[in-house]
Amino acid sequence: MRIFIVGYMGSGKSTFGPKLANALQLPFYDLDILFEERYKISIQNFFSKYGENHFREFEHQILIEAAEMEEFILSTGGGTPCFFDQMNFMNERGETLFLNPPFEVLVKRLKTSAKKRPLLQRFGTADFEKNLHEHFAEREIYYKQASFIIDEASPVEEEVAEQIRQYYLKIS
Repeated sequence: MRIFIVGYMGSGKSTFGPKLANALQLPFYDLDILFEERYKISIQNFFSKYGENHFREFEHQILIEAAEMEEFILSTGGGTPCFFDQMNFMNERGETLFLNPPFEVLVKRLKTSAKKRPLLQRFGTADFEKNLHEHFAEREIYYKQASFIIDEASPVEEEVAEQIRQYYLKIS
């Protein structure tokens, strides 16, 4: 079973992923961590030095390699599904799970997050929510192509795992 977790930054992919992996007894990987381990640089510093386009190319290569593994749950970056037809790529190689908490939850999480997110730096503080909403809307069309959509702020991993198990029973 291959499951790619997609969603906007702050949606809970990196938090929920390990819990779901535990419930399904699958290995968990985080694409951002795989990137930073491979290139020995934080994503924020990579963005600053080389820009988003280079980041997306390198991220794409790691995604292709990760998708070769037999079984896993992989938390992707917020922009991963939006470049190089990667949403389609992930749907062809496994199942995709879109974590879609209410927008107000995303705003709160992103405003209070200690994690440095390169794309948020260009939003500014005055129009933060407006810019965030516009950016999310651009990406949402990709996310909504997922096999599963979870519209909760804090999904229960055991319930999601059971939904996935039932889905696999139907298609097997």
